[in-house]
Amino acid sequence: MKKKYDYLIVGAGLFGSVFAQQMKAAGKQCLVVEKRSHAGGNVYCEETAGIRVHKYGAHIMHTSNKRVWDYVHSFVGFNRFTNSPLAFYKGNLYNLPFNMNTFKQLWGVKTPAEATAKLEEQRGVYAHIEPANLEEQALKLCGEDIYRCFIKGYTEKQWGREAAKLPAFIIKRIPFRFTYDNDYFNDDHQGIPEGGYNRLIDGMLDGIEVRLDTDYLEHRSELDGLADTVLFTGCIDRFFDYRLGCLEYRSLRFEHEHLDMENYQGNAVVNYTEKGVPYTRIIEHKHFEFGTQPATVITREYPDDYRTGKEPYYPVNDEANTKLFNQYRELAAQYPAVLFGGRLAQYAYIDMDDTIELALNLAEKELTKNEIRK
Repeated sequence: MKKKYDYLIVGAGLFGSVFAQQMKAAGKQCLVVEKRSHAGGNVYCEETAGIRVHKYGAHIMHTSNKRVWDYVHSFVGFNRFTNSPLAFYKGNLYNLPFNMNTFKQLWGVKTPAEATAKLEEQRGVYAHIEPANLEEQALKLCGEDIYRCFIKGYTEKQWGREAAKLPAFIIKRIPFRFTYDNDYFNDDHQGIPEGGYNRLIDGMLDGIEVRLDTDYLEHRSELDGLADTVLFTGCIDRFFDYRLGCLEYRSLRFEHEHLDMENYQGNAVVNYTEKGVPYTRIIEHKHFEFGTQPATVITREYPDDYRTGKEPYYPVNDEANTKLFNQYRELAAQYPAVLFGGRLAQYAYIDMDDTIELALNLAEKELTKNEIRK
């Protein structure tokens, strides 16, 4: 007997919303369930004093993937915001990513040749080592000054452990620009949706049934009976009730503050790289949309240990966790009526454009499979 829905999509975040939209466009009946009180996952924005606040941290759409860019543009236009963050270290501000402005601020050099010579001098001290940890890897890649000022403290806060105890592969390369270019991304396109990310998600989910405040895992037997296929976008270890063990995640804590001033820091994102400063960055949301409101809203972002009840923001992709995830992936293959997608189900820290492309690809694969079955 055919069930009411073709697909039950667990999670109304970016991956689930894209997949649901593609399936509806192909004539499939979809039900989306979301345990939060809103759709949009971590790109959700809420309005305060006329300012759209990125509730779960800054999200800046950037991509060189024309397919993805055209796809999101089919729902909403994007403004021309360019991400040019700053680093705050011991009372001074430095431009990011590492470019000629950074080198001039740090070393006083003015030409690419001077900057290259200084960088090579600092890296040369560590050229002979075979990095056994992140600290040694970073020192070999960038030398003492850049590592101590911008990488060490920030990384140790982010991961909750000393850099010398983190695996070297976390930093595979450190990009340097020998131009005065503060654009953080190298992609062809970037920006913020006009009217905010909620407009993008609402456009994707238009005409699709969405049930909020619904935890799939607490109502699994009832919900599974409604659809032929399930797309699960939550934590893969939780789906299997931690049968093989718990995967490790890092969490974040956000402290939002409304200020009765027009402009707090003059930039959307300022990173605080000293370990003694408990937060990793301050976000001033109005700058994402070139706001002119008389007040402002800032968010301090604090790295946090993960435990049950907190949001798992990014995986700890060390050797042990990767091995455990691969075991869960093998287990998941035994459930042909369940699809797994998104950063939590795939245990990967992936950008928005990659998330969208992966969801589009999965939908295309499913539709092709359905055609073969006919």
